[in-house]
Amino acid sequence: MRLAGNVIVVTGASRGIGRAVALECAAQGATLALTARDPDALELVADECASLGGGAPRPRCTALDLAAIDGIQRLFQDVFADHGRLDGLVNNAGILHEGLLGMIRAEDVDRVLAVNVRAPLMAMQFAARLLARRKSGSIVNLASIMGTRGAAGLSLYAASKAAIVGATLSAAKELAPRGIRVNAIAPGFIDTDMTRAMPVAAHARRVDSIGMARAGTAEEVAHVAAFLLGPDSTYVTGQIIGVDGQMTV
Repeated sequence: MRLAGNVIVVTGASRGIGRAVALECAAQGATLALTARDPDALELVADECASLGGGAPRPRCTALDLAAIDGIQRLFQDVFADHGRLDGLVNNAGILHEGLLGMIRAEDVDRVLAVNVRAPLMAMQFAARLLARRKSGSIVNLASIMGTRGAAGLSLYAASKAAIVGATLSAAKELAPRGIRVNAIAPGFIDTDMTRAMPVAAHARRVDSIGMARAGTAEEVAHVAAFLLGPDSTYVTGQIIGVDGQMTV
C-alpha cells in the first residue's frame, strides 16, 4: 500500500504498459484516473484494478484522444474536482510509427508529434499546476530506448521519444524548486500485443539484440513506474531509466 491516498493519472491505460502501470498502482492503493481511446477496454482495466482490493475507489475512466488538448485539460479539472488533489502523472500514451525516412509523410509527422510530444507536454503543464499546490508529486514519462539510441526505420518515432527525454530533463530542472519530481522510463523491447504481432523473423532479430536474451514484460516497466511515483524515490528526479535488458539496437 505504498501509494495509498495518492491520486494518479495514467494515460494510455487500456493495454500494454499503461494497463500494467494501472494495475500496479491500484495494487499499491492508489486512487486512479485512467484514460485511453478505447472506452470498453478501459472499463475492463478499471474492473481489474477494483478487483485487486487495494482499498481505493474504482478508477475514473475517461475515453480521450490525446490529440485534443481541450480533453486533456478537462481531465485534470475533473480529477481535481473529484479529489481536490493530484499526486502523480504517468504519461504513457503514444503511437508507433515505422517507416524509412524517405517514406515519412507530413501528416504522419503531425499525428505522431501531436500524440507523442504535444499531449504529454500539455499533460505535464496541467499536472504541474495541481502538484505545485502541495509542493510535491511525481511525473513519470514513458520514453523509449529508440529515443536514446535510434534505430533504422524508426526516425519519426525515435524523434518523438527523444523529445520526451529532453522535455523530462528540462521539466525536472524547472519543477524541482516546487518539490515536483520528473523522470522518464526508456523501455526496450517489451512483450506487448504490438510486439507479438511482429513477423517471427523480425521478432527474433529484436530478441537477439538483447543481452538478457528475452523481451521484457510490461510488469517490469510498471514496477519502475510505481517506484518513481512512490515514497522511496523522493530524491530522484531528472533521470532517464532504461528498462531494456541491455539491448543493443
